[in-house]
Amino acid sequence: MSAIAKGVIVVVNRGESTLTIIDADSMKSVATIPTGTGPHEVALTADGKTAIVSNYGEQTPGNSLSIIDVATRKETKRVDLGPMLRPHGLVEVGGKVYFSSEGNRAIGRFDLATHKVDWIMGTGQNASHMVVVTADQKRFYTPNVASDTVTAFEFSAVPPSQSKITQIAVGKQPEAIDVSPDGKQVWVGLNADGAIDVIDTATNKVVERLNLMGRPYRVRFTPDGKSLVATMPNSKELVVIDITTRKEIKRIKLDGTPLGIAFSADSKTAFVTTSQGDFLNRVDLQKGEVTAKVATGKVPDGVAVFGL
Repeated sequence: MSAIAKGVIVVVNRGESTLTIIDADSMKSVATIPTGTGPHEVALTADGKTAIVSNYGEQTPGNSLSIIDVATRKETKRVDLGPMLRPHGLVEVGGKVYFSSEGNRAIGRFDLATHKVDWIMGTGQNASHMVVVTADQKRFYTPNVASDTVTAFEFSAVPPSQSKITQIAVGKQPEAIDVSPDGKQVWVGLNADGAIDVIDTATNKVVERLNLMGRPYRVRFTPDGKSLVATMPNSKELVVIDITTRKEIKRIKLDGTPLGIAFSADSKTAFVTTSQGDFLNRVDLQKGEVTAKVATGKVPDGVAVFGL
């Protein structure tokens, strides 16, 4: 592949420490690339040229990011994060990669231009697992699985700058998280409660709890901000929720155990990784059915898309 394909999907396989590149048009795997040990999440730059992978590790904590050139299908750099252990959640904004460091109770920022970590901020909470960022890079939210909180960081400008940190009490074992496209809401999946807490970002308070009757492994807003989709491993289904009414629209059954999720730009299609079979599934959210699937590596987890 000498150029970026029109539509590209990247999937990390934490069961074998690889990344799979998939051509979205044909829904065929075109390359499998070794990463660091135990990759859990992946992000793509806005131009689709670079994939960034968080190498969480296995029994031994990981402390690296894999930087992968999508066109050449090669890992161009493995970033040693030094004492920053268990990198997990990833967001790329404007050439900056924000990541959680679960082992250090912190979030950090990696500059793709200088290839250096140029900013770190502590949460003071236990098991800071994922991270989400508003488009202006002024607000960050990370769920702290072992503290039953979400840490909200608010900055006067792009960090480092004057900041405010708020610890928001939520339900039991918060892990999944996303911020709405308009920045007004943060939805947090609660592993132990089998529910979602809805946070009003103006007040940094939980305003509603939605009972899903099961663990929401990941929660993601569709790009149009109209719906949220939760992957439900125990029941092997997707739950689609209307943001305005906060009511379930539908549940979509899958063959395997759903984990990671990403969307097409028009919000009509979801791309969902499933273990127990190890596939990436293309799901028509309007029809509520899987329209195609492609084999990945072992235990596919995080997924990101470009050009769709």
